Amino acid sequence: MTTALIGFAILLALCFFGFRVGYATLLVGLVGFATQRGWTAAFAMTGQQVIEDAMSYNLSVIPLFILMGVFIYRAEISRDLYDAAYAGLGRFRGGLALSTVAACAGFSAVCGSSLATAATMTKVAMPPMRKYGYSDSLASGTIAAGGTLGIMIPPSVPLVIYAVVAEQDIGELFIAGVLPGILLVSLFMGAVAITVRYNPDAGPAGEPLSEQDKKRAFKAVWPIIGLFVLVLGGIYGRIFTPTEASGIGAFGAAVIAVMRGHLRTPREWIDVLGEAAKTTASLFIVIFGALVFAQFINLSGMPYDIVFFVEELDLSPLGLVIAVAIIAVFMGMVFESIGILLLLVPVFLPTLVQSGVDMVWFGIVVVLVTELGLITPPIGMNVFVVKSVMPDIRLGDIFRGVTPFIFADVLALILVLLIPAIATILPSLMR
Repeated sequence: MTTALIGFAILLALCFFGFRVGYATLLVGLVGFATQRGWTAAFAMTGQQVIEDAMSYNLSVIPLFILMGVFIYRAEISRDLYDAAYAGLGRFRGGLALSTVAACAGFSAVCGSSLATAATMTKVAMPPMRKYGYSDSLASGTIAAGGTLGIMIPPSVPLVIYAVVAEQDIGELFIAGVLPGILLVSLFMGAVAITVRYNPDAGPAGEPLSEQDKKRAFKAVWPIIGLFVLVLGGIYGRIFTPTEASGIGAFGAAVIAVMRGHLRTPREWIDVLGEAAKTTASLFIVIFGALVFAQFINLSGMPYDIVFFVEELDLSPLGLVIAVAIIAVFMGMVFESIGILLLLVPVFLPTLVQSGVDMVWFGIVVVLVTELGLITPPIGMNVFVVKSVMPDIRLGDIFRGVTPFIFADVLALILVLLIPAIATILPSLMR
């Protein structure tokens, strides 16, 4: 236990001083192996761990969904999704913010990345909201919070990583994220409605569109809705596996991009494939480093010490999950979402399994907590993404704008904790 705690302390220090989390976890894991087994064995164990993880078939779903997201981004789907959402909601007070939440949900469903959703929707939604006199705090806060939907609404890369680490079915986790995702969208829209009710000037109503413009806006998003239904419907119906679904989704996204006039030259294809490869490589460095670190933690005996500690405290399964969620909130102040999943889950996995916790339900809970970390200070990765795209907005305004959404996130977390069926009812129908 002491060795593991020292390792965590060193890891936190390295991250605090600017080391990338992937390299920091790999280094601490390597040195940790060396303290337990010697340097020769440490290099052998580290190399073997990385090779085994790199050859994992389940991980092949990640680059394919990333490629799907890049194709969708290049097809400029985000603008169509926003226009369609505006056609239905723009005439209401706070309608542009409501449209932004809906568009973020739609873009997340085919992108799977919170940071990409936040960056893209900042470019799409911020100019019209400023045009209609929305306050910077409401506009930027809505975008930062809406971007967090990218790690809950399937296909979600964090859910894939959780499935690999916790040895759970990826398809069940994807389906489990549907109802919590809908719940989050509803609560986020509620947060917008409450904000503009008490401060009407923060979100004036937009101009209503003609029936012809509405039909044009709705027609433009049918291909992307069809792709989403195909990918998730195929998984839910057991027609194909999540890995096969990721390949089908990437191919479908490429077809949509070509039909919209993109990806017509070799240069565009090289750029798209290069972007997907760089994103995948960056993510896999984090995954490999964290899994090496997790093996060092297992070798130190920390998970089993935690099992004994929990048995002494006599915590109920719900109490244990709440305790892990609280730890995850504090980790969110230092690590980004994937780092939290990869560092936290392996440590508590034996204890959770022994306590009889439903690991699909726990996966949704831990992703909800991770979402919370994306918009809470002092880090708030999505907040800083919005700030980087719109540098003229004050950081304090963005954090002030996300505050109602933080309460919405907390409410969603409480509901999923108290009513596990929100996350488990759809997966149970698949079994």
